[in-house]
Amino acid sequence: MSATPRRALLVIDVQNEYFTGNLPIAYPPAEASLRNIGLAMEAARESGIPVVRVLQHSPAGAPLFAPDSEGRQPHPALAGHPVAHTVHKTRASAFLGTDLADWLAARDIDTVTVVGYMTHNCDATTIFDAQHWGLGAEFLSDASGSLAYRNAAGEASGEEIHRVFCTVFHSNFAAVATTASWIEAIRAGRALEKGNIFLSSRVR
Repeated sequence: MSATPRRALLVIDVQNEYFTGNLPIAYPPAEASLRNIGLAMEAARESGIPVVRVLQHSPAGAPLFAPDSEGRQPHPALAGHPVAHTVHKTRASAFLGTDLADWLAARDIDTVTVVGYMTHNCDATTIFDAQHWGLGAEFLSDASGSLAYRNAAGEASGEEIHRVFCTVFHSNFAAVATTASWIEAIRAGRALEKGNIFLSSRVR
């Protein structure tokens, strides 16, 4: 990653499914993260950072993001924010089966900043894929979120899932920061530093 990153802000799946649908975000509180996403989008616009809106789609009859469902629609709070590009995806990663990698390469983008939902699913796979494409990544921890899970393997709260994924991201895959810290960094034209596996593993 260069000293002054060439960033794009990826706004992932800010759709009604996570607010009034079947996947209500638990942590951080959805309305708080939504406000921070809006702040990040506005700061990106002011700094000349392109904003990419990513939207999830599922086939007819699916329980989530089905065609013509309210849950599939973008959240109206962000409707007024202009975007440079829109990506429609059917898998978790914003890169898989889309034109995102080519679009970023054509604009010499070397760093993606990820906000949106969910931390542990679409955000995570997009961040992991960014590394595979040779891109730096940033993750805004208060402009994203998780929900609680319970299945045959166990259970975890939304806070636990979000916290653990943020910790893992920062150990190797993405610089994790708050929205305020990121805005300060972009206005100063500087990169955010991530940790590494060695230092992250020095638990005493």
